[in-house]
Amino acid sequence: MKIKEIRDMSIDELKQKNKELAEEMFKLRLRHTISQLDSPAVMVRVRKDIARIKTVLREKEVLV
Repeated sequence: MKIKEIRDMSIDELKQKNKELAEEMFKLRLRHTISQLDSPAVMVRVRKDIARIKTVLREKEVLV
């Protein structure tokens, strides 16, 4: 996801997306453990998306 897309989301949407990405990351870790993950770069992308969302969430909560 791009930062512009994330900044346009509401706080509730950000929390929901964070939850979805956390679940996806869990599934990716399981697949990685049993060596069924095609590309470990997917894990990096999801981890960075989670970090971006948490950053924007924190920014919005501080301003409110």
